[in-house]
Amino acid sequence: MAPTLTDVAKRADVALSTASRAFSDPQRLGADTLRKVLAAAQELGYQGAKPAEGQAAGSTVAMVVPDIANPVYGTLVKAAQGEGRRRKQTLVLHDTDRDPEREREAITHLRSQVEAIVLCSSRLPADELVELCGSTPSVLINQEHDGVDCVLADAGDGLRQAVDYLAALGHRRIAFVSGSHHSWSSPRRVRLVQELSAEAGIELEVLDWQAETVAAGTAVAASVLATGASAVITHNDLVAIGVIKGARALGVEVPDGLSVIGIDDVALTEVSRPSLTSISIPWSKAGSLSVELLGAILGGNRPAPRKHLLPAQLVVRDSTAPASR
Repeated sequence: MAPTLTDVAKRADVALSTASRAFSDPQRLGADTLRKVLAAAQELGYQGAKPAEGQAAGSTVAMVVPDIANPVYGTLVKAAQGEGRRRKQTLVLHDTDRDPEREREAITHLRSQVEAIVLCSSRLPADELVELCGSTPSVLINQEHDGVDCVLADAGDGLRQAVDYLAALGHRRIAFVSGSHHSWSSPRRVRLVQELSAEAGIELEVLDWQAETVAAGTAVAASVLATGASAVITHNDLVAIGVIKGARALGVEVPDGLSVIGIDDVALTEVSRPSLTSISIPWSKAGSLSVELLGAILGGNRPAPRKHLLPAQLVVRDSTAPASR
């Protein structure tokens, strides 16, 4: 059986990621470590993997997410893992549990253990993320910085579709439930909805800084109803499903008494009762694209950083109806 990179790492008494780096990015290793790995490879007759399709095979990529229990991040990870497998990469996952300090610790640890990092919906400022990653290549998903590749959803277009649709249904007073105050996208979505509602002549009530969970949606349902809004858009689908549950507990049925729109279009939207109208964001594409972008960098091609904007599309289901309040 041909020797593997794992065999080389054991012979050289180094971490697997260090052995991988000797072939994919040798300039990041000290001279002594590099000599030790190459000597072990020569003794075993190991032939270093050659880049394929612009990608250094055998590399390890970390994906840092705020909450793997959220279906969005499961979709992201699955797609990234599939793309990594195609490129003969290893993907490792770190869940920060929505804690900025845990995220700092994770990045600080991972940057010396892996070849590249994907940072998803970070709870930290973009400047700090770039500084924490240092020389380790990174891609930001749902976060924006001029110095690295960023994969972003076109929230503006999706929210415009949602507001226009509610206006066409006769809704003249709506609510928006924002997300965590650590979320990069939440204040931007609030600002967009405010602008779009004003353009459409719709009154808007913003309910600030909610946790991005079903339980939070259930809890905020009473506040939504208290605004007198006939429709609500929420920061994500989990909150929207919670609002439906909470409204029902208070005697208000969706959509007869309240129209509800979520964001993300996770699989649960089709099986919730009623099925949830949602702004669909191609998170699967975001996951695979992030690994693809890092593949080019690890393969020696470092194009100028770009913002990659993914389209959003309103998907109408049973949780919205003409205004009746």
